Amino acid sequence: MTDELKLKLSLLPDEPGVYRYRNREGTIIYVGKAKNLKRRVNSYFNREHASVRTTMLVRNIADLEYTVVNTEEEALDLENSLIKEYQPRYNVLLKDDKSYPWICVSGDLYPRVFITRDARAKGDRFYGPYPKAEVAKVLIDTIRQIYPLRTCRLIVSRETIAERKHRLCLQYHIHRCEGCCQGLVSPEQYGEYISEIKQILNGDTHVLMDVLMQQMQQLASELRFEEAEIIKRRYKLLEHVRRRSVIVSPTIHNIDIFGLLRDEDAAYVNYMHMRGGAVVQSFTLEYRLSTRDESDAELMSMAVAEVHKRFATTYANDRVSEAVTNVIPDVEFSGLSFAIPQRGDKKKLLDIAIKNATQHRTDRLHMMEKLNPEQRTTRTLTTIQRDLRMTVLPRHIECFDNSNISGSSPVASCVVFRNAKPAKKEYRHFNIKTVEGADDFASMREVISRRYSRLVQEDQELPQLLIVDGGKGQVTSALEALAEIGLHGQITVVGIAKRLNEVYFPGDSVPLFIDKNSETLHVIQRLRDEAHRFAITFHRKQRSKGQVHSALDDVPGIGPKTRTLLLKQFKSLKRIREASEDDLAAVIGPAKARNLVEALKGAEQPKE
Repeated sequence: MTDELKLKLSLLPDEPGVYRYRNREGTIIYVGKAKNLKRRVNSYFNREHASVRTTMLVRNIADLEYTVVNTEEEALDLENSLIKEYQPRYNVLLKDDKSYPWICVSGDLYPRVFITRDARAKGDRFYGPYPKAEVAKVLIDTIRQIYPLRTCRLIVSRETIAERKHRLCLQYHIHRCEGCCQGLVSPEQYGEYISEIKQILNGDTHVLMDVLMQQMQQLASELRFEEAEIIKRRYKLLEHVRRRSVIVSPTIHNIDIFGLLRDEDAAYVNYMHMRGGAVVQSFTLEYRLSTRDESDAELMSMAVAEVHKRFATTYANDRVSEAVTNVIPDVEFSGLSFAIPQRGDKKKLLDIAIKNATQHRTDRLHMMEKLNPEQRTTRTLTTIQRDLRMTVLPRHIECFDNSNISGSSPVASCVVFRNAKPAKKEYRHFNIKTVEGADDFASMREVISRRYSRLVQEDQELPQLLIVDGGKGQVTSALEALAEIGLHGQITVVGIAKRLNEVYFPGDSVPLFIDKNSETLHVIQRLRDEAHRFAITFHRKQRSKGQVHSALDDVPGIGPKTRTLLLKQFKSLKRIREASEDDLAAVIGPAKARNLVEALKGAEQPKE
């Protein structure tokens, strides 16, 4: 396995999608789907396989590509279309013309609703595909229980009805059909059924699910639990229908999808090609930006031109005339129109393209960080410097938090981050000495003053950034303490409020709301949480010390080891009081026993 392939394996996302293995010649030799790409793909390389075929596949893997999608169902559909497109050597399923089932609503006067694997008939409307045939069958059966649909394959037209060419069948007599073949129901009334069914097949299954829920509750109330379980199974299967896939859609034929994502240094364009209603190609182009003068429209034009150059044969055969994108190119391409969809299946396809461009960018950043760890640190610190309007990189950051319960055992903590990572050996605890009661502002002043007075006296390095857990009051207290020791303006001070993660600056009454996905906010939150954890841990220790204090702690000459011996032998303070001096002397010696007896005589007997 090459180092590049190992790196790709380590960067795989925990997302559903489809992966493609290539051999040394660049040919796709296997296409697979995964609910979790990272777990599934790595399973090929971290174990021995019983199958000789799988072992040979792994030996021939030279490169890896993948496409992320939204759901496992979409991964199934994409896998199906890619296998048929590339006919990979090591795939044994779906290499023939077999496809997933569709539900067809025919274009007849009285339309039929049935399952088919051939979604090519003109004039008919197709819904699906359904990765599990069982789901399609349950959906059809449930629809037929609600609506009186015809199931026969007879040709029914106004002429055959006028001639009374067909006889009523059993379905009519058992009230499963209203006699379409003899016109006993009008096309308009029957059309209302079909309109509702189309709405259900488009994903609005709540009508069917409400009916099934009522049936299930009715059967359960009648103690017919076996029948209720059957209905429950149907209900669960219909829940899958709501997760409609757009990777395969009979309403979208030969189109291209371009999704552009841009940051300060690079642009990423994910390209997907849809042929025959299914996505058959997907990859991402990357452009390094030497300057920032290139507009999004110019970048999109470059991407479309490059795709046309790479796939000239494909375009000659498919005659693609439509492309959907999030940026209209500034160059016209002969015979190709561009549109930015706002809703519907095309918009969902565009969202998937942008998602893949985002994933490609994430992979590239992680790859660069693994090859050069210092680069990530510098990028993070630069982001913090820019967001907090600092003049220097915050390589040394400290964060303070106070902890007390109604003013009891007040403590504080200081945590230290260097290069955006915890420096735990430099963490410090503080017992609040000069403040009585719960006064967070005064406590913050005391702790800041003690911490930085000592750093100044010992001529140690000062942090570039100081974060306090709190709002305007805590920030003001920290600034006052720094000013008293002559450090005014030498350290950037900000506060972070717990409730909405608001960042407060000195002298600014309006907090700054940083993007929740920003690295700056992530680092500040981590500092705040770490300071809070460290303070709470110390506070609990202080409270525990107060709670376990007993009369033995005040006896001269009785240390921790002696207390342990006494409690191990006598089990409780009450029994120690009741023991004779000779019994005590047998455990801790005559001198200590005499001191203990004299000390306990003056102490108040504890209440039982």
